[in-house]
Amino acid sequence: MPLGPVEILVIGFPENNFTGAIVPELERLVKDETITIIDGLFVQKEADGSTKFVEFEELGAGSAVSSFQSIINRVEGLISDEDVAELTDGLTPNSSAAILVFEHTWATALRDAVLAAGGEMLDNVRVPPEVVEEILATVPEID
Repeated sequence: MPLGPVEILVIGFPENNFTGAIVPELERLVKDETITIIDGLFVQKEADGSTKFVEFEELGAGSAVSSFQSIINRVEGLISDEDVAELTDGLTPNSSAAILVFEHTWATALRDAVLAAGGEMLDNVRVPPEVVEEILATVPEID
């Protein structure tokens, strides 16, 4: 079965202060079938600048990070070591990041409807939020 659009999200935590507080919202999105998390890992950049990363399923129970295990539906090994290096290049020392690969599950029904209507999905472009904000700042408000 083909997937919907897939995106990688990198969520940073300065000073390694990940508490797991974002997991309930991610659980809600997964439960509501808005997204399906298909891969992910946790990265820590040490004070000396060295980086280590671990797949969520490799973490021991009880860790705040291990709470991600319950929301990853399929692990496909979609993130390479090179991807991790590129995605965390700007991570400051003594910080961490969760890298999540997720499918826009909501879009699969739309894709199927388009295909059933004889159409085809031609492209999927994500516009960065800062670009949207910049453009909206130049557009007059609509009353």
